Amino acid sequence: MEQPTLYALTLLFALILYYLLGDFIRLLVRQALSPLTQLRGPPCPSFFMGNLMEMHDQENNNLVAEWEAAYGSTFVYRGFVGGCRLMTTDPVAVAHILGNAYDYPKPDFVRDSLATMAAGHDGLLTVEGDAHKRQRKILTPAFSSSHIKSLTPIFWDSAKKLRDIWLHTASLAEDGKESTHDDSKSKASSIPPGFARVDALMWLGRATLDAIGLAGFGYRFNSLAQEDEDNELARAFGVIFSTARKFRVMTILQVWFPFLRRFRRNNAVMTQAHETMRRIGLELIEERSRAVIEEQRRIVSGNSGEIDGDKTILGRDILSVLIRSNIATAANENMSVDEVLCQISTFIAAGHETTSSALTWCLYALVQHPLEQRKLRAALRDVERSLQLEQPGLHESDPQLYQQTLTDLISKCEYLDWVIREALRLHAPITSTMRVCMRDEDEIPVTSEGANGEHGGGGCMDKHGKRLYGIRVKKWDIITIPIQAINKSQALWGEDSRAFRPERWAQPPLTAKAIPGLYSNILTFLNGNPLDGNRACIGYKFALIEMKIFLYTLLKDIEFRQEASMVIEKKVNVVTRPFVKSEPELGNQLPLYIRQAPLEEPSNPPPYPSSPTSPLWHNA
Repeated sequence: MEQPTLYALTLLFALILYYLLGDFIRLLVRQALSPLTQLRGPPCPSFFMGNLMEMHDQENNNLVAEWEAAYGSTFVYRGFVGGCRLMTTDPVAVAHILGNAYDYPKPDFVRDSLATMAAGHDGLLTVEGDAHKRQRKILTPAFSSSHIKSLTPIFWDSAKKLRDIWLHTASLAEDGKESTHDDSKSKASSIPPGFARVDALMWLGRATLDAIGLAGFGYRFNSLAQEDEDNELARAFGVIFSTARKFRVMTILQVWFPFLRRFRRNNAVMTQAHETMRRIGLELIEERSRAVIEEQRRIVSGNSGEIDGDKTILGRDILSVLIRSNIATAANENMSVDEVLCQISTFIAAGHETTSSALTWCLYALVQHPLEQRKLRAALRDVERSLQLEQPGLHESDPQLYQQTLTDLISKCEYLDWVIREALRLHAPITSTMRVCMRDEDEIPVTSEGANGEHGGGGCMDKHGKRLYGIRVKKWDIITIPIQAINKSQALWGEDSRAFRPERWAQPPLTAKAIPGLYSNILTFLNGNPLDGNRACIGYKFALIEMKIFLYTLLKDIEFRQEASMVIEKKVNVVTRPFVKSEPELGNQLPLYIRQAPLEEPSNPPPYPSSPTSPLWHNA
């Protein structure tokens, strides 16, 4: 073989190898040169997977709290092929990272995962920088307090439908027409006769899907009517979301070896599901666009009416408001059709999965703490009673005004607010968030004082025992912020930080004020200190009022209990969901037992039997 030919083949082979392994080689070099290698952290059990496998069960094994106790509030753990990743629960460091959101965006593999999950590459959850700033500006009017208030009739309707379904199920059990408990389990039940078993996670998922369909883009899923099996958009979203959230080693390999992406499982099914979502999404956009154009024509001709909230005669749903806002924006700042399309799937993913999870964990906390459940029910009934005394007959004479007034009153119900804050603190639907440094170099500040405010403490320790008051990071260094661990931190919330105690919100600990949370000094909705980029939850007010309406409607009329022997654990895969430890084959579920709540309850009854063996027992 001639020399030039050999050189050419060698060069060709090197280029092919670099194409196949280039990303992986660059990853190894970056990891080896990262300043994070100088920090201490837990031992690495696996070169290939690092600490990732043990972290997969962190909500049940208290892993992050154990690491924090051993290595302080800022340390490193090992990711893919042993790379050092920063983890911090330090409020000062968290404020710096989340506050400078555009310099610390989501890593590409996280954005790709979210895009695959249904949000798309052009949705608010996945875009960064100027694109995110532009989209958020256009979407902001849709999440104003006044507009969200105009959507509350949708929440009331879904909540009442679910309540009526559950009350009907409970009445069948009371009449002996439906089994009180699971017939597949032979052991004695702690639930007395007259209670019906329901899967709270499944039913709340159906109800919130109906709510986001109508409030988000005027689409009827009819899930509570159990017609969603025939609804092609619901089926398509279910396929995409359930497939994307499965944890597989191949998913990690595909991040660093792009040629493996062509071998993704379920490709044909996923492609069909994406095509269905795109087709229906385009139909919805076209329908709303025609309505908005017609609406504007009427306004110009002087024939418009107005509604409270978004001041137009048509389309209270978020998609309609987005389209109006988009039309009113300068042409070079408009969202493209693909961007608007991605917002629809984002609405479903973010507005349905997280809210149903949050409501499910609220009910879980309340069945674990029956005295608090009764106290909340009494407070909610007092709200209704006070309104009926102050404005007798309003419910019959003007149901719409009655509902609006009731919405305002439950928004101000102190104990309901405390219960929701405490449930969101202990059971964040999203338990952690990941960021990557995109500055060439940076020094992340950390708390400079000790736990009692003394100087000389604080900071963090490197692996040589040297105390540091700033953490050096370089471009591409990955950072994990464990939202749930910060929400439960004993250093910030006190010795009873893992206990469900709504009364703590009467006077929260001063140390918790250091947490830069958007809502109530918890990180469940991310941060409230945008310095360069606002990545906090744009729909948190939407979620809070929806949760309050659902809890009011359900708790006021229904009593909830849980089987004493049933151990509930958490499974984290994008969103945190419950499952029964003894029934893993049944997947995510929260079986609860329900009956119509008595009109009068004893003021200080004995607690229901509960399961002291659950790993979440002391956490909920």
